[in-house]
Amino acid sequence: MNSKFNFGDAENTQTVYIRTVATETLPADIRDQLPGVETMYAVHDTDGERLALVQDRNTAFMLARQNELSPVSAH
Repeated sequence: MNSKFNFGDAENTQTVYIRTVATETLPADIRDQLPGVETMYAVHDTDGERLALVQDRNTAFMLARQNELSPVSAH
C-alpha cells in the first residue's frame, strides 16, 4: 500500500482527473473481477488516458497525492 505507482513524468502530468466509471462500461475481464460492484473511480491524466482504476473516491485522491499529483473531480 505504500508503494508508488509509475504515472510517468510527474513534471508533465501535475493535474489528474478523478471520475466515476460505471462498472458495466468496463471490459468483461475486469467486470468478472468485480462481482457486485457497480461503480469504480478512475484517475486520468490531462490527455484523458486512464492511469488507475480504484474502488472508491477517497482512494483515487489519496493515490494521486501519494504520487505528487494534483487530483480534481471530473464529471
